[in-house]
Amino acid sequence: MKTVTRSTCCFCGVGCGVLIEAENGRITGVQGDPDHPANFGKLCTKGMSLALTAQSETGRATMPEMRLQRDMPREQVEWSVALDTVAARFAEVVEQHGPDAVAFYVSGQLLTEDYYVFNKLAKGLLGTNNIDTNSRLCMSSAVTAYKMALGADGPPTCYDDLDHAKTVLFAGSNMAWAHPVLFRRLEEAKAADPSIRWIVIDPRRTDTAAMADLHLPIQPGTDVALFNGMLHHLIWEGLVDRNFIEQHTASFDALKALVRDFTPRMVAGICGVTEREIMQAAEWFGASDAALSLYCMGLNQSSHGTDKNLALINLHLATAQIGRAGAGPFSLTGQPNAMGGREVGGMATMLAAHREISNAAHRDEVARLWGVSQLSDRPGLPAVDMFEALHAGRIKAIWIACTNPAHSMPDIPRVREALAKAEFVVVQEAFMLTDTVPFADVVLPAATWGEKSGTVTNSERRISRVRAAVEAPGQAKPDWWIVNEVARRIEARNEAPKTLFAFENPEDVFNEHRTLTEGRDLDIGGLTWSILEESGPQQWPFRAKALQGEARRYTDGVFATQDGRARFHATHYLPVAEATSARFPFRLLTGRLRDQWHGMSRTGRIGKLFSHAPAPALSMQRGDAARRGFREGDLVRVSSRRGNLVLPVQLTDDVQSGTVFAPMHWSAQFLASGGINETTVPAVDPASFQPELKHAAVRIEPVELPWRLVAARRGDVLALQAAVQPLLKECSYAAISIEEDDLIVLRAAHGNAPADWLPRLYEALDLPVGEDTLEYRDARRSLDRRVVWRENIIDGFVFAGDVANAEALLARLCDAAPWSGPRFAVFSTQKQTNVARDRVVCNCMQLGESRIQAAIAAGATLPELKSKLGCGTVCGSCVPELKRMCEATAVAT
Repeated sequence: MKTVTRSTCCFCGVGCGVLIEAENGRITGVQGDPDHPANFGKLCTKGMSLALTAQSETGRATMPEMRLQRDMPREQVEWSVALDTVAARFAEVVEQHGPDAVAFYVSGQLLTEDYYVFNKLAKGLLGTNNIDTNSRLCMSSAVTAYKMALGADGPPTCYDDLDHAKTVLFAGSNMAWAHPVLFRRLEEAKAADPSIRWIVIDPRRTDTAAMADLHLPIQPGTDVALFNGMLHHLIWEGLVDRNFIEQHTASFDALKALVRDFTPRMVAGICGVTEREIMQAAEWFGASDAALSLYCMGLNQSSHGTDKNLALINLHLATAQIGRAGAGPFSLTGQPNAMGGREVGGMATMLAAHREISNAAHRDEVARLWGVSQLSDRPGLPAVDMFEALHAGRIKAIWIACTNPAHSMPDIPRVREALAKAEFVVVQEAFMLTDTVPFADVVLPAATWGEKSGTVTNSERRISRVRAAVEAPGQAKPDWWIVNEVARRIEARNEAPKTLFAFENPEDVFNEHRTLTEGRDLDIGGLTWSILEESGPQQWPFRAKALQGEARRYTDGVFATQDGRARFHATHYLPVAEATSARFPFRLLTGRLRDQWHGMSRTGRIGKLFSHAPAPALSMQRGDAARRGFREGDLVRVSSRRGNLVLPVQLTDDVQSGTVFAPMHWSAQFLASGGINETTVPAVDPASFQPELKHAAVRIEPVELPWRLVAARRGDVLALQAAVQPLLKECSYAAISIEEDDLIVLRAAHGNAPADWLPRLYEALDLPVGEDTLEYRDARRSLDRRVVWRENIIDGFVFAGDVANAEALLARLCDAAPWSGPRFAVFSTQKQTNVARDRVVCNCMQLGESRIQAAIAAGATLPELKSKLGCGTVCGSCVPELKRMCEATAVAT
């Protein structure tokens, strides 16, 4: 039986509506929901691939697992055993060491109802505020700045503002890749009105920056100086709104005194851009009929992230660019429910419904509504401090849900040490192939997208329903149910007179959450489950008796502060936490790729999502590489004061001299190391406690790794990945990519062949010796080659030692053509030429760079590329790159 289920995408904070197609209990397809106001049917390349991520149960967590002894492997157990054990261990730790000896680290990918039950367990039942979320790593600086400047968390803007903005300022956001559906909307607005101006502030020339009317490639971490310089010029040119400042704000004089010294000329020297560019940006912003700023991790992931946010908000307040159509500071959330987690207080520094832990009245309100005697007045430990406390032994037990700190936290060598030293680690997860799962004493299998029900809140404060289209595999359960069952067991152990956890379904949880919001800035007292079911997604606030939610906040100039006035903040410029030096001369930047998501536990299951960027790489400016003798593809060691890893060099003109860039997605599931966070800085913002994941000082050195390997195998790629992954760490460099849905490719390098490694690789790749197998070995030269055919078509191979012909053989394998001629020719030592694999630009149509370039060389314009080749006509994620390719050809000719 075929079914179609309305739900919400589980990737970024855009919150796109999707239609999930299922048949016979399996998800078979996904389409954009044309009725959802976040996307009106559009999806990006990741969203369009969602169904493919759900079509294999390989690698899924389907049964509870537990170590019966600490040094023993985990074994499958019944749910009752796992739940009883988790409840008993957490209760015992609290009894012996106090409530702050336990901690919870949860995720912006949980549903609001999941978040709520976790928060109530920690703060209401166990009495600890030690519950934090991976949203600490992405949005906490934006939260803190909104509260400090406007009085409450939450963007004052909405997606309709994208249609009305006349000046759009992108700060630290490669929106074309990170929030592509919203970027399509901006492109459409600019196409309809070419007078709209885009300003992009980013050290790199990203696809977003390449489309800007003005790109300010500032030195990393100099955002505060830039915004202060822009404000100086706005004041000098009389482009501030004196009436708005006097009637609706406070503390402007202190800020004005500070920015007096931030002349555009002085700021130009700090930021590495021209004085004229700074003045131009300020004039476009201040004189605009509607100026909208869109910002993300480039501002937030910094030890000065709050100041960066505040300095940008200062520009909006000074020019009255807030509270009206097309204007305002708009923080784009990185995860599907980072906002929902903030709403229920699922962070160590806040209580439910935007209440404060330090406020006794707020604590009393929540305690009364929950029916507990009191709540702890001690702030919990935010993420970095939480894992430091785990490392030091102050936290004995930690429960990690739907997140992967062994990959995503800064300075991950220390995080791994902390997890290894912990007395008790619970990991609640849908996917077994993550870097954190091996540390778990108990694994609790969780349902995931397409299998669970509840709500999420997107970047514009819009609450959407998430619905289950199929049953979860095996014995996987919804996250809220798992937490609820543990909480009930702890209550029974404590002989509580009544249960705080009488929830029977997600609607019960939503209704209790709704009650806690009444009278607060995020009041959803008028929003019911049935309204969401019948009328679709709704924005908050949605107060009692209201017919709908409020799209924009502060339209009357009254802010959420005690006196109704917004606050200016004097933001002092401070450099990045870790300066470059003679030993560490390069500035490392980190960020996202277009088609991958976080640690790739979901997107890494799909071959075509590797086609745009098939392997990890370190992007380096061509001149920097040439001066050091590096060529495209050379392996180099990237080292910081904390750790190192080996990556291939990718030459580019998109980064500045002295700066390198690495994507954050590759983890130890695909790489010989834990990824780029082996090197990143654990320094945090003093107000938001968000770590500086974007910047680190590193050195780049050549590595001599003469032994090389290329291997490929067709089959169940997820099972093959799981089999090969334990071998990666034994090589200096190793990287897995899934280049087709049934093809896994491994590239590795080491000083010498790792001992006893190749036999284990042959077994992992299922490349046995047989009548359809051909082998060649030369022990003296450390050469080892094996090729397997199936029905006279190459089905897999390993080339170890000398890999000169390996890429040509990989191309033959991908062609899947019958082999002709003698099979021993497969080992030809003559180096093949012109065998470079074509990078895919358009994922939807699987169109490679060479074909698109040929069409452009023949005179094709962007509209003609779309009409003739079809690229850019489905999800549109490739359109910014197509525009760059067309422009580059025009410049060259």
